[in-house]
Amino acid sequence: MKEFNGKVLFLDRSDINTDEIIPAKYLTEITKEALTPFLLEDLKLDQFNPDEDISGKNVVITRSNFGCGSSREHAPWAFEMNGINLVIAESFARIFRQNMFNCGMMAVELPPQTIDSIFLKFSGRETFLETDLKNSSFIIKSDGKTEEIKFSISDFDRSLIMAGGWVDFADKRY
Repeated sequence: MKEFNGKVLFLDRSDINTDEIIPAKYLTEITKEALTPFLLEDLKLDQFNPDEDISGKNVVITRSNFGCGSSREHAPWAFEMNGINLVIAESFARIFRQNMFNCGMMAVELPPQTIDSIFLKFSGRETFLETDLKNSSFIIKSDGKTEEIKFSISDFDRSLIMAGGWVDFADKRY
């Protein structure tokens, strides 16, 4: 099972698409590792520099419709190769969300008002998030502030996470 704890990268925008996550010109790479330096290379967001802001981050918190665009698995792979196994958003494009779980990663939806509150309290600060998968909660910490936030995922998605992804899940069962 992957790790779902670490420093948070805040991306304060809706509709971040798979071309912004990993540009199409890199889809010919033959290993997942080759995608590493290109994560979020084309994302246009004020105050965001992928060369400086991604390193050391393990969790992304963002807005709605994250991962829209094409259905490529390369987008989750680029996150995975950068040590980011958890994306939290108001909503996800369906295929991106399932690709995350199929890779043993988490794509967790929280209500817009909860995302707004997280951005208000924690964005712009060094923030650490801990995932308690057993109790379905996140513990967010920054500057002496701590907040626990409950989440829900399906039993099937939880099984994919516990197995390490779809391939390992299928190998154990079929």
